[in-house]
Amino acid sequence: MGEEHQIKRPLIFAYYVTGHGFGHATRVVEVARHLILAGHDVHVVTGAPDYVFTTEIESPRLFLRKVLLDCGAVQADALTVDRLASLEKYSETAVVPRDTILATEVKWLKSIKADLVVSDVVPVACRAAADAGIRSVCHQFQICYDHLNLIGSWDFIYAEYVMAAGHHHRSIVWQIAEDYSHCEFLIRLPGYCPMPAFRDAIDVPLVVRLHKSRDEVRRELGIADDVKIVILNFGGQSNKYSYFMILGCISLNNITWSNLQPSGWTLKEDYLPHGWLCLVCGASESLELPANFMKLAKDAYTPDMIAASDCMLGKIGYGTVSEALAYKTLWRRVAARILQDTATGKNYTSDKLSGARRLRDAIVLGYQLQRVPGRDLSIPEWYANAENELGLRTGSATAEMNDDSFAMASYPEDFEILHGDVMGLSDTVNFLKSLLELDAVLDSGKSTEKRQIRERKAAANLFNWEEDIFVARAPGRLDVMGGIADYSGSLVLQMPTREACHVAVQKIHPTKQRLWKHALARQNAKGQGPTHVLQIVSYGSELSNRGPTFDMDLSDFMDGEQPMSYEKARVTLLGIHRKDSDPRWAAYIAGTILVLMKELGICFEDSISLLVSSAVPEGKGVSSSAAVEVATMSAIAAAHGLNINPRELALLCQKVENHVVGAPCGVMDQMTSACGEANKLLAMVCQPAEVLGLVDIPSHVRVWAIDSGIRHSVGGADYGSVRIGAFMGRKIIKSVASDLLSESCANGVTSDDLEEDGVELLEKEAALDYLCNLSPHRYEALYVKRLPETLLGETFLEKYDDHNDPVTVIDKKRNYGLRAATRHPIYENFRVKAFKALLTSATSDDQLTALGELMYQCHYSYSACGIGSDGTDRLVQLVQEMQHGKNSRSAEGTLYGAKITGGGSGGTVCVVGRNCLRSSEQILQIQQRYKNATGHLPIIFEGSSPGAGKFGHLRIRRRLQPEQN
Repeated sequence: MGEEHQIKRPLIFAYYVTGHGFGHATRVVEVARHLILAGHDVHVVTGAPDYVFTTEIESPRLFLRKVLLDCGAVQADALTVDRLASLEKYSETAVVPRDTILATEVKWLKSIKADLVVSDVVPVACRAAADAGIRSVCHQFQICYDHLNLIGSWDFIYAEYVMAAGHHHRSIVWQIAEDYSHCEFLIRLPGYCPMPAFRDAIDVPLVVRLHKSRDEVRRELGIADDVKIVILNFGGQSNKYSYFMILGCISLNNITWSNLQPSGWTLKEDYLPHGWLCLVCGASESLELPANFMKLAKDAYTPDMIAASDCMLGKIGYGTVSEALAYKTLWRRVAARILQDTATGKNYTSDKLSGARRLRDAIVLGYQLQRVPGRDLSIPEWYANAENELGLRTGSATAEMNDDSFAMASYPEDFEILHGDVMGLSDTVNFLKSLLELDAVLDSGKSTEKRQIRERKAAANLFNWEEDIFVARAPGRLDVMGGIADYSGSLVLQMPTREACHVAVQKIHPTKQRLWKHALARQNAKGQGPTHVLQIVSYGSELSNRGPTFDMDLSDFMDGEQPMSYEKARVTLLGIHRKDSDPRWAAYIAGTILVLMKELGICFEDSISLLVSSAVPEGKGVSSSAAVEVATMSAIAAAHGLNINPRELALLCQKVENHVVGAPCGVMDQMTSACGEANKLLAMVCQPAEVLGLVDIPSHVRVWAIDSGIRHSVGGADYGSVRIGAFMGRKIIKSVASDLLSESCANGVTSDDLEEDGVELLEKEAALDYLCNLSPHRYEALYVKRLPETLLGETFLEKYDDHNDPVTVIDKKRNYGLRAATRHPIYENFRVKAFKALLTSATSDDQLTALGELMYQCHYSYSACGIGSDGTDRLVQLVQEMQHGKNSRSAEGTLYGAKITGGGSGGTVCVVGRNCLRSSEQILQIQQRYKNATGHLPIIFEGSSPGAGKFGHLRIRRRLQPEQN
């Protein structure tokens, strides 16, 4: 592609796709695939579910952003469009919040530095592109127009709706037309309706998604070449009556299909002529078919099935017709070429007038296409006066573009990558771009938070551009199953989040380091000359009410000739030189240096400059602290030539949190951040950290997380007390097992009786190293009745001396909930094992129901331990209401379970459901209902990204700019 226009760098495409139906998304996939294969980045903005794209494109150059910017048509059923509801829904979705939408999209387009905006008929995308000074084009696939699927745009479709539903919505049509007029041209498919709002159009062939040939598909299905095939498909519609209504009108070789009734599927062998075979799409598993009917798997790729067939019956849309016609010239290649050329400056458009005035023909022809006996086809007065009502407006002028408009400074032109790969991660690219802006003069005229100004100014003097900079990236983690059972040795299933922390580190000779004023004054006061100093800048301090900077002499880590103890670090280290703000946040960062000194004997002889930028929100229960620790230690290790494998690095980072910060967390957070992989669950047995492997999330299963707005902290008293209760319980169980073993030996049990009498089991339980190694049935049979519900710390210490947990201390005056804290990890380990096994079992509604039930059980077990919260309980209740509501009961279920995550006591709820559009809609409904009830709009976490081990590190150096003549 693009031989005439040499591409010197990867292009960035912002691809807006309407969420109305899957046909738009499935065909955009084909265009996006070719753009990505050509080496470009494609950012898809859509309300359609992620899996439509990710199942077809597995590339780090594909970025998905879930935003609903139009609503399409509201259908009462598979065949009926509610015109008034459609207009009202569009007004609610795109008209009322229009100013906010435009501001958000302009800001986002500028942030990714898009070269071209492509709109699959999302109107506001064209206007946003114009406001951002970016070129834009439109293309259109099928749009639902009453019960038909036509090629059109929303101005054409809604014009007829206005005629039918009332002229008071007419401003919607004008606004859409005006938005479309901002794009340079329309890429138009065959079978189109009039769309004169666009300045120009380029006609291209149909899109075809065929992956395999006719012969390949037949060979895989075991069907001979001489067999005639009819494929039965109604496009995923649930309205069975419409399906049979179509069948009742069709005959094949004089065999009528009219005796198929909507009350059930009674397919018979004699319904087909001799030599014919019928492929049935979307049939239920319980449906019994004759020998000459073949049930296709639910995940069968329909376009390939069409290629293998001789005819098709059913309710089919424009996309299916495209596959049936199967043009030899594929649109996806033609379109990708046009989009690439446009992004690099080629002009395809004419100078036709733009604006709403050209919409007249579309409305007139729209009325004609929708002709109904008795309907008045005269043009209403409000239309004739439209231009006067609009004040002859044509929209804001697009910013003038010149030949250099798209030669933006971006990676990799301004940085030389000496080691590593950004892996197509947009957040990493944006982080590198932010480094380029460090030495830019801050515009004091902008409305910027004072603290943000301070952190940017501090960062501007942080690095020496003549030296190498090392960059590491580590994601947060979503606790899908396992949670607080990790410190008891449980199996856990964790997923790295899409949100991540980036850390840039540079080691600098003390004589070359630019010190902040107070650090320089401190150094001068000592009278020792330049010494090695740690300087940290952390972005985002204005969001978390903490200081943006921290610095200390690296010599302050030493206590004489040895690194100071962890206890001393907790008491004294974090208070030095920081009188103006709480320095505890710096413990997660500076603590990595102390741990490397103590555990690996590393001697730091140079100064260290360190910049932290984290997108993992704090206090939400998604391990923002682990992401900071892992990214920091990874970057420091890389800068100093240390080769630390991901597992060891995670264990070292746990020491930072346990011993320096003083938070008694398990290791699953750091392990996931270091060892996880995108879109997979990390399966790990926490004894202490044995990674079993990665578990694929089935394509029909989807995971979300919803923030309760209640701040979570593993350093909180509730989490610590539950952990202490679990370790107390383990100590008591070991003591009881020892007593039972002594009794057995006193009764003369011999070695021949070991298996029969369970003495061997008692020996293991008397030496129990991890509570999760005790099975639920043994716990219920022997120990539960011997454990008190609660126990005073002083009483426990008098009898057992110590609970043998190195990171918690028993409060003698506190009463600990013992039985619930002990029971939880024993049963949770069993639940996680069952959850893991279910993920690999056969796809069924029962599978999803069981996965959800395990999550609910986990959630209520947290509550029994005392670490639930009102917010997380409310979110779980909202999921249950969705699951058991009338709509879910009457159709295929969508959401199946939810649970509090991580350390509990607030934070985030994990939700599991079916991977479908309805699930996403329900998640958004839960978000809104929670806001209505609490006033807090929850953050929704979705998606995943690679762990720090998979990312590695970048070693970069800024390219020197050529001298100006």
